[in-house]
Amino acid sequence: MSGLFGFITPGPMELVIIAMIFLLLFANRLPGVMRSLGRGVVEFKRGISGTDDGDNDKDEGASTGSKP
Repeated sequence: MSGLFGFITPGPMELVIIAMIFLLLFANRLPGVMRSLGRGVVEFKRGISGTDDGDNDKDEGASTGSKP
């Protein structure tokens, strides 16, 4: 059966094989990607709610090396 734009859509077994190849190629980068994705979601939720805990001030001071 044809899928989108006339291409043949992969079945469940093909998707499993593609997922396994993806994991073999990118397994070492996956934790870092998930960590940054989680931080992005937290920042997004913080921005939507409009609350600022002041964590950014602490992080900026630590990164510049200035003492409070």
